[in-house]
Amino acid sequence: MQLNHYLNFQGETEAAFNFYKSVFGGEFSNLTRYGELPAQEGVTLSEADKNLILHVSLPINAFTELMASDTNDQFCAQNNTVFTKGNNHYISINLNAHEQAEAKRLFDALSVNGQIEMPLDKTFWGALYGAFTDQFGIKWMVNCQLEAM
Repeated sequence: MQLNHYLNFQGETEAAFNFYKSVFGGEFSNLTRYGELPAQEGVTLSEADKNLILHVSLPINAFTELMASDTNDQFCAQNNTVFTKGNNHYISINLNAHEQAEAKRLFDALSVNGQIEMPLDKTFWGALYGAFTDQFGIKWMVNCQLEAM
């Protein structure tokens, strides 16, 4: 089984994923825009909406893909949902780095223009750990075990 993280944005998916690609490297394995959807009765997309991301995947290692899409007001209305940026207060993506240098690189790169909740530092549980919300409203935790517990 593979567990992947699926994120939603409101018009920021392309910017967010170009940013994540700059941090993790790699290439998008799938990028589809709303404009590629087959015509649907009762759904009219503006030119701006057609350019939004319907689905994107970015492999970040051999076992994990980061995935996302932009929300679309028409589809949200059909499902009686409302997108609120940053309403994922109880969900974080945890990155377990194997080396301190990689933990620091990930923390520093992903937290640019974000809000640091706990600076990356040694903890009482024997790890290097930090937490932040990135510039796109996604919560992250970076952890690197320093010693055996």
